[in-house]
Amino acid sequence: MLDKNGIAKRIAKEVKDGYYVNLGIGIPTLVANFVRDDISVEFQSENGVLGMGPFPFEGEEDADIINAGKQTITTLPGASFFDSATSFGMIRGQHVHLTILGAMEVAENGDIANWKIPGKMVKGMGGAMDLVASAENIIVAMMHTNRDGDSKLLKRCMLPLTGVGCVTKIVTNLAVLEVTDQGFKLLERAPGVSVEEIKKATEGRLVVDGDVPEMRI
Repeated sequence: MLDKNGIAKRIAKEVKDGYYVNLGIGIPTLVANFVRDDISVEFQSENGVLGMGPFPFEGEEDADIINAGKQTITTLPGASFFDSATSFGMIRGQHVHLTILGAMEVAENGDIANWKIPGKMVKGMGGAMDLVASAENIIVAMMHTNRDGDSKLLKRCMLPLTGVGCVTKIVTNLAVLEVTDQGFKLLERAPGVSVEEIKKATEGRLVVDGDVPEMRI
């Protein structure tokens, strides 16, 4: 199965030349480290940055340059900084081609819960509410199960929803799945992971159509 970097590396293959991409907090922030050098991509952060690069090496951090998760980042030549109104104007105006988010749960119909666990302190929903309402192409980066081994790909989300029917694709440590009208369609298996293992780890409806190839990362 994949680790967090492996998930990010697989999602980086979904990023196309000329894309404007929003990276959510968590695993999605790692995607910028693995995008091909021969394509031009603009990474946007909702706190007001366009043109994010990979994470800085130790000792090269600039505390004034951060992403929405308050992590220090690098910027590429031509990068720009702006206020939140402009940033969310880009998002709400659907000028972002791809949104990559983390999630606590995803339902078989594409619902996503990624902002609150009841009883725990949270700062708020943040920009996720705008991203899921505006984006037409949302890929979720997440672990397939929680620490207790329970599935996070469910028939119905149990946690408070961030968005309804908005997720298009999911990349986990076990698989790549597409959200369809029939449920989660299994597209690829992580290296060394069997279809049976994925079935056992998925509570929601899983569609397996023929032989399922192993991921190429």
